[in-house]
Formats: sequence, C-alpha cells, structure tokens
Amino acid sequence: MDARSDRNAIPFAVDLDGTLIATDLLWEGLFILLKKNPLYIFLVPFWAAGGAAQLKQAIAQRIDIDPASLPYREGLLCRLRTEHAEGRKIVLATGTPRKFADAIAAHLGIFDRVLATDGFDNLTSGKKRASLIAAYGDGGFDYAGNSRHDLQVFDAARTAIVVAPDRHAARWQAAHGAETMPTPKPTLRTVVKMLRVHQWLKNSLIAVPMVLSHEYFNTDMIWECLLAFVSFSAVASAIYILNDFFDLALDRKHATKRNRPFASGALTIPFGLGAIAVLLAIGIGTGLLLSPEFLAVLGGYMVVTTAYSLSFKRMLLVDVLTLAGLYTIRVLAGAAATGVDVSFWLLAFSIFFFLSLALVKRFVELRTTAIPPGERIAGRGYRTEDQEIVAQAGMASAFSSALVLALYMDSVAVRELYPHPWLIWPLAPIVLYLTMRVWILARRDEMHDDPVVFIIRDWRSQIVVLIGAVMLVIGGW
Repeated sequence: MDARSDRNAIPFAVDLDGTLIATDLLWEGLFILLKKNPLYIFLVPFWAAGGAAQLKQAIAQRIDIDPASLPYREGLLCRLRTEHAEGRKIVLATGTPRKFADAIAAHLGIFDRVLATDGFDNLTSGKKRASLIAAYGDGGFDYAGNSRHDLQVFDAARTAIVVAPDRHAARWQAAHGAETMPTPKPTLRTVVKMLRVHQWLKNSLIAVPMVLSHEYFNTDMIWECLLAFVSFSAVASAIYILNDFFDLALDRKHATKRNRPFASGALTIPFGLGAIAVLLAIGIGTGLLLSPEFLAVLGGYMVVTTAYSLSFKRMLLVDVLTLAGLYTIRVLAGAAATGVDVSFWLLAFSIFFFLSLALVKRFVELRTTAIPPGERIAGRGYRTEDQEIVAQAGMASAFSSALVLALYMDSVAVRELYPHPWLIWPLAPIVLYLTMRVWILARRDEMHDDPVVFIIRDWRSQIVVLIGAVMLVIGGW
C-alpha cells in the first residue's frame, strides 16, 4: 500500500468553529436570536445554567443559519475538497448543534459523517475524543482543530493539524512539532476598521454650538468639546461593533461590508465584546467629567442607536428620521457639554439638513443593490421603486434646511448677535451647494460613503465650509 492509499484509509476529522470557519456559531447564533427578539436575553442565563449543550440547543431550535455566507478557511476547505475527491473519508466533528452542523455539511457536500452536539451531550474536548476513538480507534484518525478544547483530541489523533491556533493550541503545536495552518494576525488597521475611526468625524458636530455662540477662544469650552468628542467617539465605536454583530449575515452578502473585521472572521466576537466593554468604560468615564445634562444626552444616544441596530433600521422612513435625530443629538451633546443654549432655529435646520443626508444613504443603497422589483433591500424597508420618492424627499429636505437658515438670518436673534448680518447671507447658498452636490454625485454613482463623512473629507466641500466659517466670523465682529 503506497503512502497516499495509507493516508486515505485514515479518516480526516475536522473541527468547525474557529477551524473550518473563522467564527463561532454559538456567539453568532446568540446575536441572531437577540435580533429576532431582544427579550430572549432574559432566558439566556437560564439556558446557560443548564450547561453549554442546553444553551446551544435552545438557540439552535429558534434560529436558522445561512451556511453559504459563513467565513470559511479557504486553505483548509480546499485541502478537504481535494482529499475528498481522492477518496478519503472526511468527518465533521464539532461541538456545534447537529442542526447547524448538518446544514453546513449539506452545503459543502464533502463530509461522509457528522459528529455534533445532540441533546444535552456537548461534543467538545473529552467527549469529542471519546466519540472519535469509538468510531475509528485511538490513533485511527487525523484531526484538524484550533483551540484548547481540541488538545485532548490532538493527543488521540494519528496526526494533528493545528489551524489558526489560540495560545493553548499554539503551545501544544510547538511542543509536539505538529503541522500548522496559521492565518494572518489582526493588525492595527484591522482594529481601526473595527472602531470605524473615520466615523468619528461626525462627532465634530459637537463643536457647532460653541462656534455659533462665538466662543472660539474659550479654553474651557474647547476642553469640554474635546472631552465630549472622546466620549461620543468611544460610545459610537462600541455601538458600531454591536451593530456589526447583529448584521453579520447581511454584511457577508454585501459587496464591501463583507470585508469588515467580524464579517470576514478577522476578529472574533469575544474580542469585540471585550472592546465594547473597554470603549463604554472610556466613553462613560470621560462623560462623568462633564455635566449631568451631557450624560443624559449620551445615555439617550446609546438607547436610540441600540434600538436603531435592533429594529429601527429595518423600518421604512423611521430609519432615516432616526439617523437625522442621531446627527442632531450630537449638536445637543455639544450644547450640554458647554452649557450653550440651543435655539429652535438650529434644531430645525439640523433636522432638515441631516434628514436630507440620511436619505442620500438610502438612495445610494437603492442604486447600488441589485434586487428585483417588489423586493426589499436585505435588512431595510425599501424597494427599488422607492428611489424617486427617496430622492425627492431628500432634495425637499435640503431646500427646507436652506429655507430655515434664510429665515433665521432675517430674524431678530441674528440682528442682535451679528453686527453685520448681511455678511452671513452666503450661508444659505453654501448649504444648497453642499447638499445638491451630494445628491448629484449620488445620482452619478460617484458617492459611496457616509454623506457627512464625505462632506468633511471632500476638498471642494472643505473650501465652501471654510468660506462659510470666515463669513460667520467676519459677520460677528
């Protein structure tokens, strides 16, 4: 018998979570369940008290997964397909509930047998080892795994293949000289993508009340704005991570979002949960240095953004109204942090202006997502035929924001605050330029970013905003 025939006579068993796929279906299933109904959070502790197997089965009974969207380890999967084609018996040996394991096995079509968690028998560590030995004998199988739960199975396998090892599996591999299939380690860039640092630019809206009150050189207010910026940025990043957990399946079907750290499997959900805890500690801790009013606004922001992630983002029009409100909340946060009063005019302008930009986001999604007429965008409340009404509403909101600004500039408040109010009249056409340009670029399919971030980054918009800022300063002298 040659080497290949001898190898093919030995089954190749492979673990699933963290090995064949770059994620953990227990964590993913938990967030799918909570997205389905957040009230399940109160049942999870009771299920967990009954053991890991009961928790897994309780989740699996209530949800389904999409095997086609999972982040498979392509190197290992290619190897399994090759060996299956050569006649080798391939076994999926996993602690994942049988419902999920069977769905994945049916999708891939390369497994001759599936060993998985059934009932209250959690097939990990010693139980997985015992099942494989009972089926194939001690040393009668090769095994690919990745974590401390696989160490006992490694010891019983003829050959161990350590895939993307955690620190326990890495130590075992080094001590035994086993074959390894490492994967790229997360880099600083991966963490930056997780935090969505570019989205922090939106938190510069916190400085708007200070600027409009002409307190440009008030060091106390500047310091308060900086603290508020840090607080909001940390909390926003925590909510972005949580949002990514709820949208994993949707993101993996998206042309660009599939590359996000959690959707691609570059970062694990437990790592993200730890990051959320740290970010919330930073955000709330920094917020404690500011006024109670700021903490109240920050708390409201956290509640609304979480509700948006869980539900509002899938509701027609509610989503864009919520987004407009979240932009406006940042203005309110700046007012609360610095003690500056926010006028009716500023709030009215903010709602219309940011509603227009929120509608741009949905318009771009409708333009770039290929869906048949009559069907909704995945995870949204919009259909292809809604493009025109979304665009019309967006342009109407843009002109409404300019109208509010024009009325404000002719008000008594402006004449009291600005010695030369006529100098700030160019602000109205500036606002129209910014919003109309965004809409024109969106219709040309030349704008694929968050519109607020786009305006802040775009050099033409920067020049126009700078002109407006100069007019504000001169008009206030």
